[in-house]
Amino acid sequence: MEFDLESQPEIVQTIAGYALQGWELALSWLLSPAAWSQFGLLLAAYVLAVLVNRRLQPFLSRILDPGEAETPIARARRFVAQFLPLLLPLLAYVFTGIGETVVRSIFDSGAVIAFGKRVFLFLAVRALVRDILAEPFLKLLGRYVLIPLAALYAVGLLGPAAGRLEATVVPLGNLSFNLLWLLQFVVVGGIIFWLGQWSNSQSTEFISKQDEMRPSLRQLLAKAVEFLIFAVAFLVLMNIMGINLSALAVLGGAIGVGLGFGLQKIASNFISGVILLVEGQATVGDYVELDGGEAGTIVKMTARAAILETFDGRWIVVPNEDFITTRVVNYSDSGSANRYEAPFSVSYDTDINAVPAIIEAAVSTHPEVLDQPFPPDCELRGFGDSGIDFAVEFWVNGIDDGSKKYTSDVLFLIWNALKDNDIAIPYPHRTVEFKGPLPPMPE
Repeated sequence: MEFDLESQPEIVQTIAGYALQGWELALSWLLSPAAWSQFGLLLAAYVLAVLVNRRLQPFLSRILDPGEAETPIARARRFVAQFLPLLLPLLAYVFTGIGETVVRSIFDSGAVIAFGKRVFLFLAVRALVRDILAEPFLKLLGRYVLIPLAALYAVGLLGPAAGRLEATVVPLGNLSFNLLWLLQFVVVGGIIFWLGQWSNSQSTEFISKQDEMRPSLRQLLAKAVEFLIFAVAFLVLMNIMGINLSALAVLGGAIGVGLGFGLQKIASNFISGVILLVEGQATVGDYVELDGGEAGTIVKMTARAAILETFDGRWIVVPNEDFITTRVVNYSDSGSANRYEAPFSVSYDTDINAVPAIIEAAVSTHPEVLDQPFPPDCELRGFGDSGIDFAVEFWVNGIDDGSKKYTSDVLFLIWNALKDNDIAIPYPHRTVEFKGPLPPMPE
């Protein structure tokens, strides 16, 4: 039964044509002395690359090893060292390129050695994706884009594949684009914005280490740098892809109208967030209480809202506008001291003149109680039904809740101090009076 190639689909005919060309090329190589000499030169180039790599790899590893250092130079050396697995295929590629030049000057032909050179480049790309790239996005891009492109280049089909993609046009309303342009847009855009994300993380880490700056100023500067980096990345991408930015004027106008009507709350919260960062009246780490009753520690400030974490672990999302338009009590204010008091009572049999000195000395031993702006102060508050009421006022840095319950610690100190000085802590007493004869006792 004969196989009728002309009756098959176009893609089958194309693949069969490439297979036939490959078979004819392989036969021509097998029967050509020049091809065999190129095979030998290709093998020699690979052996030489292996020998050089064995000597050069340990030497470069010692030079690029920074040890435990974390300086910028050490990080740069560590970054370069991770590319050492590419040394062998790249050396083979370079030596094969030199051999290709020699062969072409002698035989005026170098197809075999050129094919070997492209194979070594493919192996370098494969090693890069498999052993070096750790970022998930770059690894995905390398696996499904870079390796297939290198494989097509190795077998000499990159040009025909690019031509076929360029000829495939996708209409989209009044616009149209080819698949090659779309692939380039995805690859270039992904790389540019990944570089932007990496630059943003590095700049944010650097800014966060500037302890001499206010926390709010550090956050504002980090947000400004982030906006600048991604704005530049967007403009670079548009310029590389040949997109006319004037075509985005209509889109910009539509966004402006949307901000004027439907997005005014988002714009208000964004501007309020900028004001908060500039003024520094409320920043990350502060414990605040809003007029609506929401209270907690600010753990994150975004462009739209602040995230408050309560002491029971719940997160409250508070729009930035609420910090500007309503009353806000800031208990922290970047580490300022707060005053608390612990009430207690003593028996009426106590010499109350000695109580303040005893309690103030005991509370002062707490490591978190401050002497400034005021030391502990024990005050007489009144004469109660069961005992004499006192309260000790003390100042601490922080909030009396969560992991630091200062009032509880102070009450323990008060209890121990009163016990050590034989001062009784009263409990309620009740006197019952019977008018008239007593009721008869049961028999």
